[in-house]
This record gives sequence, structure tokens and C-alpha cells, in this order.
Amino acid sequence: MRNQALALRELLNARRIVAAPGAPDAFTARLVAQAGFPAVYMTGFGATAMRLGQPDIGLLTLSEMAEQARNMVRAVDIPVIADADTGYGGVSNITRTVEEYVQAGVAALHLEDQVAPKRCGQLAGIKLVDATEAAARLRAAVAARAEHPLLVIGRTDALPSLGAAEAIDRAKRYQDSGVDLVFVDGIKTVAEVEAVARGLEGPKVVSIVDGNETTALTRLDLEAMGFTVVFYAVTTLFSAARAAADALAHLATAGTPAGGPPSMSYSEFSKVVGLAEHQALGDRFGA
Repeated sequence: MRNQALALRELLNARRIVAAPGAPDAFTARLVAQAGFPAVYMTGFGATAMRLGQPDIGLLTLSEMAEQARNMVRAVDIPVIADADTGYGGVSNITRTVEEYVQAGVAALHLEDQVAPKRCGQLAGIKLVDATEAAARLRAAVAARAEHPLLVIGRTDALPSLGAAEAIDRAKRYQDSGVDLVFVDGIKTVAEVEAVARGLEGPKVVSIVDGNETTALTRLDLEAMGFTVVFYAVTTLFSAARAAADALAHLATAGTPAGGPPSMSYSEFSKVVGLAEHQALGDRFGA
């Protein structure tokens, strides 16, 4: 099996922006891969919603997130970029987090500078650790990967509460800690995207969140601004939730799924989950 961290590094070396739609689970990751995207983003927001039906406020543990990452890596043959929250504790915990994610086979992870318990970067009330401490935690993560090609992304959530200047300053400090890319989260406006693009040189990540004005920017727009990776963290999650809610509303009203919103057929669904591959195994070995 190809090392997906090396595969992601090759994609980044091509100097074309890498679009990584978010996937809350392994099934959605397969949809992302089958749609032809070069990478997939394991979103903690989505993972928490799918596993617990709860908001992204730091409820999932390291073991739960690592298991989610491992299942996603097994499901697809494209690089998985995984949310690792705050690293789940101090520098020893961060070291273990990196080791667990390496064993899971992820291509990259990002660590954020929030105080635990963390919360979604789009929410108000985020509290941050000191920038010096955050940079030290990232140095620990870089050291923990040793010679493994795993990419480490330093994320700051300073933008919503402290503004673009502080967020950019923190991102620069995180670059100095040795991470491969930096990520200013919590962006909600085109002006904020432009400010980060102007103020921050080097490899960087941007997250485009459905429902805010940044969706007006295309992938090519973001590439021209100098971004290296773009996450579409909640596109699949929100679309699937809307579709399921609409189907259930129709079922409740009509008393039958017939005539409801468009959906996959059984054969289409079976193709996504790779049923034919397992049938071929059974035929080959007589099971």
C-alpha cells in the first residue's frame, strides 16, 4: 500500500491547490474519492455529529478520533488529512496523538491553539493558549513524527476573537516551529480570506464553510491567492443532513418513500461501498 503522506507531498509539490472535501465518516470518504478529488479531510465537526449526534465541543477522545481516521484511511486510496483537535493534552499526549495518527495511516494532521475543551472554529467564545506554548506544542508534534513523512499543520483559531493581525502573527510563529503548513480557521468573509492571503507567505490552508460569503470564491481564486490546500469541511455533511431530513419529512407525510426526494438506488449504493469487490473475492475463493 502506498504511503499516503508521500502521496500528499507529491500533490503539494505540483504547486496546484489541493481540494479536500470534508467527510464525517468512511462512507462519505468513499464518495469523495469516487468524485475524483485528490484528498479528503476528516472533519472533527462531522465525526462528532456522526458518532455522537453532538456539537463539536471537544467531546471525542483521541482513541475515537484515531479509530475514525483509521477507518477512513482503509476506505479510500487518496490521502486523508485529519483533524487532531488540540492534541488531547500536554506534549506527551501530543506525542501519542502523532504516533496514533501515523499508525492509522493519515497523510497529515492539524493541531489547534485552543484551550481544552476545544470547540468548532466557527463558534463564538473560543479561548486560546499562549502563542509561545502553542508553538512549543507544535515543535513537539514535529519531533514526534521523527522520520515519518506525515505532514503537520499548525492551526490558529485567533481570528474570530483577536482579529486577522493576531491570527497571522500566530501563524508565522507556528511556521517557525517547523510545521509544514499553517491554517487560519474561523474565516467567514472574503475580506478575511484576502487578508490572510496577503499577510501570510508559504504553504497555507483555507477552509470554506457552506453558508458564508467565502463560497463565492472558486478553487482557482484561492489558488491565485496562494493557498496550498482548501477544505470544504461541511459540504457533504450539510447536504446529507438536508437530504435525509427531506426524505423523512416526505415519508412522515406521505406514508411511503415513493415520490420523495431523489436518492441513490440500491445498485448505486452498492457501487459506493464496493460490493462487487467482495463478491469477486467470494467467487474466487468459493465462499
